[in-house]
This record gives sequence, C-alpha cells and structure tokens, in this order.
Amino acid sequence: MKKLSLTALVFAVATGSACAQDAASQNGSGEDPEVLKAAATITEADYRRRIGVIAHDSMGGRDTPSRGLDMTAAWIASEFERFGLRPGGDEGSFLQHYPIQRVQPDYASSGIEVMGSGSLRFGEDVTVGRTPVEGDFSGGVVLVGGPVDREGAGDAVVGRHVVYLAEAGGSQRAERIAVRSLQDAGATSVLSVSSGTDAAWQRSVSQSASRIAQRIGSASRAPSFTVREQSIEALLEVNGASLERVRNVAEMTIHPVPGLEITLSPRLQVHEDQRAPNVVGILEGSDPELEDEYVLYSAHMDHVGMRAPDASGDSIWNGADDNGSGTTGIVEVAEAFASMSTPPRRSIIFLLVSGEEKGLWGSREFVANPPVPMEQIVANINADMIGRNWTDQIVVIGKEHSDLGETLEEVNARHPELDMEPIDDIWPEENFYGRSDHFNFARAGVPILFFFNGTHEDYHGRDDEVDRIGAEKASRISKLMFFVGAEVASRTERPRWDPESRQRIVL
Repeated sequence: MKKLSLTALVFAVATGSACAQDAASQNGSGEDPEVLKAAATITEADYRRRIGVIAHDSMGGRDTPSRGLDMTAAWIASEFERFGLRPGGDEGSFLQHYPIQRVQPDYASSGIEVMGSGSLRFGEDVTVGRTPVEGDFSGGVVLVGGPVDREGAGDAVVGRHVVYLAEAGGSQRAERIAVRSLQDAGATSVLSVSSGTDAAWQRSVSQSASRIAQRIGSASRAPSFTVREQSIEALLEVNGASLERVRNVAEMTIHPVPGLEITLSPRLQVHEDQRAPNVVGILEGSDPELEDEYVLYSAHMDHVGMRAPDASGDSIWNGADDNGSGTTGIVEVAEAFASMSTPPRRSIIFLLVSGEEKGLWGSREFVANPPVPMEQIVANINADMIGRNWTDQIVVIGKEHSDLGETLEEVNARHPELDMEPIDDIWPEENFYGRSDHFNFARAGVPILFFFNGTHEDYHGRDDEVDRIGAEKASRISKLMFFVGAEVASRTERPRWDPESRQRIVL
C-alpha cells in the first residue's frame, strides 16, 4: 500500500479539522446549543484523518507491548494535551503504565514469620499460586470450610489469612471459585489445604519452584497459596485449633484462630520486565455538587502486531476497525467535550487502554489503580469496533442491565439526523459482554454501554485496513456516544443498575 509519513499525518490531524455549521440552527431536538455545537466538531474528515494515524503502518500493529503501541499512546496523549485535558496518569502525565513480567518464585529469599507458636517455610510447607506475587502480607488466621458464600463471609475474613479446606471429592473448578470468592470478600491471602501424598506434595513443590509465569499489572486480588495439610495442622495444633472444625461441613463454617498471626513474604526472580501504557485524560465538571463524579469513556488502542509477510511483503496487522475505530471515536468525543465553554456538570474521563487483545490487561490495571475512586465513576461508554458493517445500526450491548439503555433510547430519539438505530446484542452465544474492556468496569460496579458493530471477514486479519472503514458512519456513532455521555454527565441522578443484573455481574 502507499505509505505517508507519520509526521505528515499528525500535522494533518492537528491542523485540518473541518469546519462545521452550528447544529443548533438546524436541529429542533431541544438540546443545549453548546452541546450541539460541540457535537458538530466530530466530522467524517477529522475521523478519517485520526484513524489514519492510529492504524498507520508506522505503528506496527500496536501489539502489547511494542514500540508502535508506545508511539500510539504518546500521540493520543499529545492530542489530550492539545485539547486542554487534565492528565490522569502516572506522576502528572497522561500515561498510566503497568508491568508485564516473566517471573519465577524465589523460595530461597521468601519467608514466613509466625507470631505465635510453630513455623512454616516456603518451598517446604507452602507454595505460591499460579499467579506469583511479591510483598509482605500480614494478618490473623481464620479457618474456612464448606460451600463458600462471599457475602456470608463478611467481616470474618477481612484482613485475615484464610486457611481454606475444600470439600473432599470436590472439583478443581469449584475450589477455584471458592478461593476467588474469599479473595473478593477481603481476605489478606487464601491458603488452600493440600491433602495429597508426600510424593504428590514434592512434585507440586518442584513444579511450583520451576514454573515461570507471566505477571501482569498491579495485584488487585489477595494472593493465593497452597499449604500442606500436615504442616498447617501441626501449626494449628500448637495454637489450640484444628482443621477438624471445618472438615466436611454442610454449610460454610468460619473458625478464627485467636493469637495466631502470620506474615507471608513471597519473593520473585524477574526474568523479563516490560511495561505497557494506558492513556488517561480528564475534563473537570462544572457543578461543585457533581464534579467529583465521573462519566468514563473507553476504548482499547492495541491490536495484534505483526505476522509473517504475504507475497507483497505486508507483515503488519493494522487493526483499523479493531480497534482503531473505537479509539478514534473516543478521541473525537474528547475533543468535542473539551471544546465546550461550560463543561457538563459531572467530570469526564477519557481512557485508551492497551492489552485488551491479551486479556483486558489495561482496563484491569485501571480498575486496580484508578485516578479517582471507582465508586465515583457513574457510567462507562465503551467503543470497540464501530467502523464496519451496517451504516444505520449499531449494537449496544448491556442496555438491559441499567437505565442507561433508557437514556440511550431517549437521546437517540432526539437526534434523528444521526440516522442511527441502537439495537440489542444479536450474538448472545458469543459472550461479547465479557470480551471487551467495559466488562472490568461492570464487574467493579459501573453501569456500562458497549458500542460494537460486530466482527467481519477481516477481524484479526491482514486486511483490517483504513480504506475499509466507514468513517462517515463511525463519526455519527461517535456523535451518539457524545450525546449520551453529555446527558448522563448533566443529570442530577446517577445511572441505576437493574437489581438482578447487578446481583449477577458485579463482584
């Protein structure tokens, strides 16, 4: 394909915004004229120029991590700075970095301090879980057995090491779910009891010590460990307790061990240490009563990088639709909001994440280390693939789970000029709800809308190129996302979950 220099493309984006008439003079929707004027800054021409930068060959397919991804993040950060947004990343910058490491347990350097009688040792009595961690984790000890109920665990496990005895004959999946429930309930750590033979324990120790694992981002969950039954039983016995209190119980049973406190200090060998960026820009709200609440816009800026070249030598998977299209949409929306002389009542966060293609890494890091408390984020509007397929419809996943769906319908009805129909998820069997970054925000309690045009023959393929993007359609979807966010950011009441959906989705 013909290639332009990145410098030329960036210059075109920075200086070539198309003029647009004030929509307030042409639209009888009743929208605030300033909102209409801001929406008019989102144009097909601007959209096309920006996606041409993001999905340019020079970005190398934006793999996580990669130089091209870093370049993409730096360019988006420069746009946010130009718009006048406030940085929401590390040390006053627009970039939030998270580690991508290959690590191995270092049992020789790890330690366990027992405040009470008895002792435990890493590599002999205790092994680390499949996701190794490093740190010092202190707390008292409680024993837990039976079917685990996260809500029922309550304060009894918060800030304590949980020694968990799974039901005999239970499945590994059931045990993993129980451990996660205890982590989510606020345990300092979870030590699953292993009751196998001596030979089986020695094999597990050897496998654990030699396993090199990938460690992504900041630890957002309590660490998990495995403890040998004979070892923990000996420790409990000298402290007046026993696993028999929680063995083969029909209901969840929690038994504190008074006077026993432990500090677990696992250490790691780092074999490879890289990092990847998110980009975070913030627009301050105008209402003193609501400016500490936030509407969050998000999209993932990463793609799958480079592959073997074809006959023409093309080795770059540019990911124009996936997800140059959503990324461009969020940058367009950010510029529109930043153009307003009086911002909406609530503040707005614009987030472009990396690592979505690897497992929603960047959004998971944001949730673990947000620039504002997560409970102050009232809604998330996520855009992932909005540049292909139908010209007059867009699937909006998640509308049924909160009253954001009603807000979307109301706003869209006020804007027939967009000629865009938001429709329900037509691929429920594909579980797209759990496959993009909004999922991490929903799990953290934030109501979401996920704008998505579906996959196509070029999905994760070489030919997902800019020349196949419907920029005019994508600019209309971007305007719809802008109008919806402006409405949410201006209403007094924050969005409300459907109670059944919240019970099922939120951790």
